[in-house]
Amino acid sequence: MPLLTRRRAADRDATIPCMGNAAEARRSINDEAGGGATGAAAGRGGAATGEGGARTVHLTKVYGTGDMAVRALDDVSVVLPERRFTAIMGPSGAGKSTLMHCVAGLEDATSGKVYVGDQELGALSDRRLTRLRRERIGFVFQAFNLLPTLTARDNILLPMTLAGTSPDREWLDTVVRVLKLGDRLSHRPSEMSGGQQQRVALARALVTRPQIVFADEPTGNLDSRTGAEVLTLLRNAVDDLGQTVAMVTHDPVAAGHADSVVFLADGRIVDVMDAPTPDRVLDRMRGLGDLR
Repeated sequence: MPLLTRRRAADRDATIPCMGNAAEARRSINDEAGGGATGAAAGRGGAATGEGGARTVHLTKVYGTGDMAVRALDDVSVVLPERRFTAIMGPSGAGKSTLMHCVAGLEDATSGKVYVGDQELGALSDRRLTRLRRERIGFVFQAFNLLPTLTARDNILLPMTLAGTSPDREWLDTVVRVLKLGDRLSHRPSEMSGGQQQRVALARALVTRPQIVFADEPTGNLDSRTGAEVLTLLRNAVDDLGQTVAMVTHDPVAAGHADSVVFLADGRIVDVMDAPTPDRVLDRMRGLGDLR
């Protein structure tokens, strides 16, 4: 995976990460974003628009220069609609993580535009971009990234502690209830299973009521049963809490929990699948040359 630009890498290191199959749901293709962007529009909760989630318009990301230049993303226009669960898939090197990093404001675009809601990220100063990431974007990573000396409750509230703000108690109680963490709030990470730690990481991503949650291979370190529980919780975050989730994954079973799947290859969007099932996703990935 390409390295982050130096400025964005420093920004990311200074920011603590706060990141039922849906196949029967109704969905359609959304072409409403600027530049004819592609994405999933309607799912379980009614109509969705690109403005409330995130979108890219002719996004290009190039690493290096001259003969050493690598075009990780090539003119990508896509909508990640609000209140929807979008999976991003493709072979290794397709640009999945780069797309997530650019939309999350962790990397600069070489050209094109990125929006979170109606805010263009390229128009923000470093300070305002850091604030946007802290307040409007949640992150859930494969490695959990919990602080070992803090309790589950303190880990969940860490983004707000760093920002000097107080949580919405009713929302915090709702997140804890939906993620079934009520009896774990006083436990430290070493006292919890992998699945419980990932639930804490998800609660941390949700506690600020972000505009969008990015999940990067969230089940990669979990066994199949625990992974299924985490995927169901991500699905519930969309259906029950009205959140927007974008997940990078190699796993067709994980993608089957989403409202739609965006497929990348060689830095370009090559397909969008509505009403995904594991078998349909696996067949499409085989066509892209990725059998994992």
